[in-house]
Amino acid sequence: MAPIAPPAMKFTNAKGQPLSLAGYKGHVLVVNLWATWCGPCVDELPTLAALAEQIHAFGGLVLPISIDTNGAKAVQPFYALHGITNLPVLLDPDGDNLDILNSDGVPITLVIDPEGRLVAKLEGAANWNTPRVRAFLQSLAPAQLQAKPPHVTAL
Repeated sequence: MAPIAPPAMKFTNAKGQPLSLAGYKGHVLVVNLWATWCGPCVDELPTLAALAEQIHAFGGLVLPISIDTNGAKAVQPFYALHGITNLPVLLDPDGDNLDILNSDGVPITLVIDPEGRLVAKLEGAANWNTPRVRAFLQSLAPAQLQAKPPHVTAL
């Protein structure tokens, strides 16, 4: 897919503070809409947590945005149960993002480059923690960060 403007998604953190994709410009983003009640999402989320560790060195971030109607009250216990400690609790309190993405189901994942452009979209679950995915995401990073080995943590 040719890079295009990202959708105008809005979401909040666990404290209800409003966020948008524009606030993350400069980072390679893997944005995942998911829910705790979605079987494929439950299988996929640990691969996203593992990926987050691998892409941090070149400024990559995983942004899992839950569409659960119970918000953080559903997500925080889910993270604890599955040992997920490295992903933020992000919420779609109005449930508008599926409409914005012209989709009626989760999981759905977007890849956004550091310039803030949508470069890939996948509807359905995947194993995100693979060498091929990591190499693709690293290729999107700014040149000065691409040469860092994946085990080096950026300061």
